[in-house]
Amino acid sequence: MKTNAPHDLATAGTRERIVRTASRLMQRQGYEGTGIKQISREAGATLGSVYHFFPGGKQELGAAAVRLGDEEFTALLRETLDAEPEPEKALPALAASLAQGLRDSGWLDGCPVTSTVVGTASGAPGIRQAAAEAFARWRSVVAESLVAAGFAAEDAVDLSHTVIATLEGAELASQVARSEAPLEAAGRHLARLVASYR
Repeated sequence: MKTNAPHDLATAGTRERIVRTASRLMQRQGYEGTGIKQISREAGATLGSVYHFFPGGKQELGAAAVRLGDEEFTALLRETLDAEPEPEKALPALAASLAQGLRDSGWLDGCPVTSTVVGTASGAPGIRQAAAEAFARWRSVVAESLVAAGFAAEDAVDLSHTVIATLEGAELASQVARSEAPLEAAGRHLARLVASYR
């Protein structure tokens, strides 16, 4: 999922610059493809600063990057779902927002959480845990929105799993195809699925 709140790295504190830079690089290159030296250089921070803030090294920084992606997508989810009380309309709008973010980034910026955790789950338990918490939080936001719209709690929980999994898969498919079509189709079909529970 996209990071929806660009920040001026020049005015950010050192720790924030490091985390934001790590998140962006891992989002584009994956965890394994991103080195501490590159993060340090692009963040305008010394290696000493990186290890000062993240004594656990790259794994600790990777977990912080995942938590940043979690926070930003949670904010986008809440904003989109709060703006449209009918989930059948909110979900296609959310899919369109994700497609717009991909298109605007030249199809480079997919989900920062998934991009970072893929390939690291077994060897980096802190990153895996941060990603698991992110997915759980996103499902919770969706389920709360559905309950507020009148859906039964059990249905809302089940649907929240489908919504997040579908959007994750569609975003990756759109990124690979360099096309908005998978996300647009996902938005339409999620709207139909949710409406069928009315």
